[in-house]
Amino acid sequence: MNNLYKVLTTQEWELANSKGFIITELDNKDGFVHLSTSKQLASTLSLYFSNFKEVILIQLSYEQIKSDLKLESVDSSSKRSGSFYHLYNDLNIKHACKVWNLNRGAFVLPEEVLLQACLLYTSDAADDSLRV
Repeated sequence: MNNLYKVLTTQEWELANSKGFIITELDNKDGFVHLSTSKQLASTLSLYFSNFKEVILIQLSYEQIKSDLKLESVDSSSKRSGSFYHLYNDLNIKHACKVWNLNRGAFVLPEEVLLQACLLYTSDAADDSLRV
């Protein structure tokens, strides 16, 4: 199961398509690519994309990027808590399994993503680790 996602603005997605890889101003500043699991998507959208009418949701191929992933705790200045996956390499658009345009209405996540989050939530595992 691929349970890693990247959210982009439409301008970031257009730039990614022209360059062949995904990089945002924040990722460039922090030195890694910020990713979310399905359980983290709702808060990612709410906290960081609330001013956008449309965003792009990209599901990533775990197998293609796993060697460059690190699960890291957020720093104390973050609004959030927990651990997030960070990619320490370029994120090629070829690593995208699926791409969705999400329109504000409160962003409506694709059903398969919501179901994936529910499966992870009901798991008896005690952590938020990536399930593949």
